[in-house]
Amino acid sequence: MDVVELRQRLKRAPPTFAVYGDDGTEGRETASTVAAVLIPVVAHAQEPTLLFTQRTTHLRSHSGQVAFPGGRAEPGDASAEFTALREAEEEIGLAPASVEVLARLPDYRTRTGFRVTPVVGLLTPPLSLTPDPHEVAEIFEVPLAFLMDERNCQRRTREFLGQTVGYYVFEYQNRVIWGATAGMLVNLNRMLA
Repeated sequence: MDVVELRQRLKRAPPTFAVYGDDGTEGRETASTVAAVLIPVVAHAQEPTLLFTQRTTHLRSHSGQVAFPGGRAEPGDASAEFTALREAEEEIGLAPASVEVLARLPDYRTRTGFRVTPVVGLLTPPLSLTPDPHEVAEIFEVPLAFLMDERNCQRRTREFLGQTVGYYVFEYQNRVIWGATAGMLVNLNRMLA
């Protein structure tokens, strides 16, 4: 899929529901902490990629996990797009003016109380990024085609609060993308299908 086709598909109405990384909806209805992430599509000439961060291992929550740049909204944030771009600038040094916002995905409600709005943005290389060493251990890219191929999406189970729940996983070159990030990828896949 090239960037032109990506733009066209993202102009369609998004799904009215979100697929979640873990099974079930218990606890999600009350998710009230507003947050946003940027799903950065890098428009390489060969093929588009998605940009991810590997969180540092000393963070209190989600340490060491693969994530999209983003975080909780601040009182002065004008929109989910503003939050996603502000957080991406703080975490990886991405200038907001260098991002073409393409679409929003359905809100993703986590079991931990967050209501996350994923914002899809287009980046044109070359990129000059500087990760915040406190939050981001590494920045890397994965081909969009790999992530949109359903054969690369697995379902696994784990114990969570005494229950066995299923969750989505993408593995790419020794990197494991799971949980909320993988759930948002599944939602993106459904929007682009």
